[in-house]
Amino acid sequence: MKLCVVGTGYVGLVAGTCFAESGNDVICVDVDEKKVTALRAGEVPIYEPGLEELIRRNTAQGRLSFQTDLADAVRRSEICFIAVGTPEGKDGEADLSAVMAVAAGIGDAMDGYRVIVDKSTVPVGTAAKVEAVLRSRTDQEFDVVSNPEFLKEGAAIDDFQKPDRVVIGCRTDRAWHMMEHLYKPFVRTGNPILRMTPESAEMTKYAANAMLAARISLMNEIANLCEATDSDVEDVRRGVGLDERLGPAFLFPGVGYGGSCFPKDVKALIKVAETRSLDAQVLKAVDDVNRRQKRWLYEKAQRFIKKDLGKTRLAVWGLSFKPRTDDMREAPSVVLIRALLEEGASVAAHDPVAMPVARSLFGERIDYFESAYEALRGADALLIVTEWQEFKQPDFERMKQLLQTPLVIDGRNLYDREEMARLGFQYVAVGRQPVGEE
Repeated sequence: MKLCVVGTGYVGLVAGTCFAESGNDVICVDVDEKKVTALRAGEVPIYEPGLEELIRRNTAQGRLSFQTDLADAVRRSEICFIAVGTPEGKDGEADLSAVMAVAAGIGDAMDGYRVIVDKSTVPVGTAAKVEAVLRSRTDQEFDVVSNPEFLKEGAAIDDFQKPDRVVIGCRTDRAWHMMEHLYKPFVRTGNPILRMTPESAEMTKYAANAMLAARISLMNEIANLCEATDSDVEDVRRGVGLDERLGPAFLFPGVGYGGSCFPKDVKALIKVAETRSLDAQVLKAVDDVNRRQKRWLYEKAQRFIKKDLGKTRLAVWGLSFKPRTDDMREAPSVVLIRALLEEGASVAAHDPVAMPVARSLFGERIDYFESAYEALRGADALLIVTEWQEFKQPDFERMKQLLQTPLVIDGRNLYDREEMARLGFQYVAVGRQPVGEE
């Protein structure tokens, strides 16, 4: 099939590349000429395992191309995907200005029937708004479809190529059959393609993210209760996770969720409720708990470091909001580092891939180290923010020699408490009682 994908951010780039990989002819469109030029040269603006290789292969084989000319792309395509950003706008509401601008551009360029697909995460009712914009710009036939993505950063290629479900919100059989045909190569193992209304599809995306965010915040609240009651959250997590009604996923306590989806989608759903005179009490609590949890590392540093924070040097391992990505949007590390800098602390940071992004945020106010161990040299404590694989089995003796004080404040519960105490560390973890000297 012939497709265009408007927007070469995370969603658009992954979707366009994976569609090309399955044999479709895909034109990716972006208004940023420098970005398009870089993509044509095989330079990928985001870190996502496997993506660069797929882009280069499909570009070389002529199935994937990049351009700035939206009108040309629309005229050469059967299906047009809108995959631009919907950032948090005023009062938490999703900003749909880019979506509507693209819809207008598609409408102006249409010379026949098209399926226009909302791939961006959008609130309920957006498909109807896109349809209204299109009708104001064209007399051609079209269908508007809602097709939300359910990709995990760091595993997006696998998620797209082997989805557990595909959600298609459409009103006509014509659009349904085209979308079903497009996605059939990805569901050969029998996972479902679900047909529903555009409104239900839009709500499905928000509901999924809200429920996952709620699970994270609830587990973090349980962890804080464990700290206050001499309980151990790791025991609690295992005991709860074996209940088949609950399962073990998303039960690991930590320092809060971040990224491009959960924070803004929870706020956007709260706003959807408010505009309909509903009080989303659970969602508000989810957001509030998460906001507080991002200060956990800073508050533990205040408590366990034995001198004024303004006179300390602190090592931070992990800057991205999760492993296998360089995304620092709403990352707990940003909250932590800003708080430490306000205190006057010196920060030595390491992350396997996100340091260029961190440099764009903090400039030279913090020190960056390519080696995780070098970041420890002379530090008064190590603060672990992101659970990168390389942090899970480090050389503890080397760590102890490099640290000024053998204090590890672990926001991801990577290590065994008893082993850390035996090795001579003071170890502070989420939802667990500290060990070592205080």
